Amino acid sequence: MNKQPPMKKLADFDPLAAPYRWMEYFSFGPMLQRCRCAFLGRTAGARNALVLGDGDGRFTRGLLTQNPSVRVHAVDGSPAMLRALLHRAGRDASRVVTEQADLREWVPAPDLEQAGYDLIASHFFLDCLTTDEVRTLAAKVRDTTAPGAVWVISEFLVPPKGFGKLIAVPLVASLYWSFAQLTGLEVRRLPDHASALQSAGFTLVEQRKRLFGLLVSEAWTTA
Repeated sequence: MNKQPPMKKLADFDPLAAPYRWMEYFSFGPMLQRCRCAFLGRTAGARNALVLGDGDGRFTRGLLTQNPSVRVHAVDGSPAMLRALLHRAGRDASRVVTEQADLREWVPAPDLEQAGYDLIASHFFLDCLTTDEVRTLAAKVRDTTAPGAVWVISEFLVPPKGFGKLIAVPLVASLYWSFAQLTGLEVRRLPDHASALQSAGFTLVEQRKRLFGLLVSEAWTTA
């Protein structure tokens, strides 16, 4: 019988909760936040959102501001990041339920999924997982979605060729090295999140790329 490889330890993002925004800004300026917000227009009709690994909560804040009716279930492995997310939500924090969990082992709670999530969001989080872990997570998420649910994603991407690849390969490697030192992250390569979502029954409906293809924003649907 084949044995599964041992699960890598959970990275500790707590120390980055306070400086994360400024670290991001000094590295990429406003580009990552623009990727997060690329498909906010698609969230107008959402009522029950699942937000995975939103860090300090800048996407969640934008979602709550854009959509006064949405309720958010935010799941993250870092309690400090969840506290930062609630703080950033401000007066809208009453519409947010937080859950600390290792999303590689996360099991959706029945009382939180009865209506079905019509919006899922994960921004610069899936790159902390392996392809197999993304596939497992996507299958769990798919089982909790309402018909026609939308999953908005922002991620790093290594273009297959050209100038973009020349930039992306060393940059992505340096980012993984940095986060390994700062958080103990053990993943060292970008997952194939597209094939993982497709295997779970999601279909890509729109994609936008920035910085020669290094950054990508995507909208997937269950329809």
